[in-house]
Amino acid sequence: MVRLSVNINKIATIRNARGGNIPDVIKAAVDCERFGAQGITVHPRPDERHIRYKDVIDLKQVVTTEFNIEGYPSRKFLDLVIRVKPDQVTLVPDPPDAITSSAGWNTVKHRELLLDVTSELKSHGIRTSVFIETDPEMIMRAADTGTDRVELYTEPYAALFPADQAGAVAPFVRAAEVANEAGLGINAGHDLNLDNLRYFVKEVPHIMEVSIGHALISDALYFGLQNTIQLYLRCLDGTKD
Repeated sequence: MVRLSVNINKIATIRNARGGNIPDVIKAAVDCERFGAQGITVHPRPDERHIRYKDVIDLKQVVTTEFNIEGYPSRKFLDLVIRVKPDQVTLVPDPPDAITSSAGWNTVKHRELLLDVTSELKSHGIRTSVFIETDPEMIMRAADTGTDRVELYTEPYAALFPADQAGAVAPFVRAAEVANEAGLGINAGHDLNLDNLRYFVKEVPHIMEVSIGHALISDALYFGLQNTIQLYLRCLDGTKD
């Protein structure tokens, strides 16, 4: 079964909009796990507009499943994750003012940076994943950086899915085969939702984990957090032989 990691950034966004501690990000993470999530993902940004650096430190004390921290590998970010030592760090190429992740790494251009960063993180016992698109060369070059996994950037799949399901998923099937042949574990995330998730994980081989935040937290406004997590888990259950 593909594992579900819940990105709780949007819960922090709501909290920060009003100040105070409602909703409680730490309690939300514990509840997500209690309701069946197999991981918690956060993406602290330099301006701390949603997840704050202190949240990351506090979450480390309560997360009992897999803790995944996403971010651009600035020195400040690296110092944070080395202090916290999550199970996984997902490296993304976002500029500081990015609203959300919108592209994968150019693993040719940034090979030396990624090689240095993955080496440093792995020396602290932290699994690394590189956020990437479906270009086979970029995936193969990702393996040269020493990363353990890649996370496939699935926004293009989600955008095309309503009009052409087979066409939307085909590049990801090829990308997953290339990554697997290169010895990389495969995660996926961005704009996966209750409409497109089941088809994606059924068709794309070797997926180990999906990270879902915006759609899942939005669905929780209608269905409740516990029920929503169960709905996503049902999309993932029984899709692999």
